[in-house]
Amino acid sequence: MSANVNASNNTETSENLSLWEICKAPILLTIVGGAIDTIGFIALLGFFTAHVTGNLVLAGAAFVKGGAGLWIKLGAIPLFIATVIISKMLIDRNQQTHQTHQTLGWLFVAEAVFLLGFMVAGLYLEPFGNPDGAGLALTGGLGLVALAVRNTASKTLIKYISPSTMMTGNTTQLGIDLSNYLRARTRANFQDLLKSASVVVGFVIGAFLGASLYVTIGFWSVLPFILPIAYMARLAFRNQFR
Repeated sequence: MSANVNASNNTETSENLSLWEICKAPILLTIVGGAIDTIGFIALLGFFTAHVTGNLVLAGAAFVKGGAGLWIKLGAIPLFIATVIISKMLIDRNQQTHQTHQTLGWLFVAEAVFLLGFMVAGLYLEPFGNPDGAGLALTGGLGLVALAVRNTASKTLIKYISPSTMMTGNTTQLGIDLSNYLRARTRANFQDLLKSASVVVGFVIGAFLGASLYVTIGFWSVLPFILPIAYMARLAFRNQFR
């Protein structure tokens, strides 16, 4: 069985699907990625939950210029790697007894559970006044694990979908697609442009929504973004994830 969920089926039926059906999963996933990363960054004194790059940069700056929180940002790296290793081992194990779409469904469930833990820990331990505090490390770690699970799924089971937590590659692809469309305004190039643009815009929307909700309701702002992941899990279990 192919590692990509419904990859061959998607290829066969993509021409019959609306643009929303094609872009629905990437947009929803990028909205969640942008929101959770922004909420974490604001609440956790500059800690990134969605990717390691930002934490590496901040750790390097703290090491040179001095500052608190260095151990937490450096600790995010082995935690992220450990989560990816465990997730990949579970994927390989489940592939022997479950169909791919069921494995993906359980990964979405795991992401939702860790996001729920991220929210509960934040509600219980906030406010975070100490950038070296254990409470901040625990809360940030739960958010990071949730999105490390997502990144593992993106690199294995749904790698035909654009990465939904990191926008550098997607923004580059948007520029390439825009260049292609300006050079040749074909329907295919226009659809590629819309897909790449929707992913970038989705992340931006998520970032603004996450920031606005956090300022208004604190860590309860995580809850609305757990719902799309639960929806993705439902689609995956029903073998309807595209």
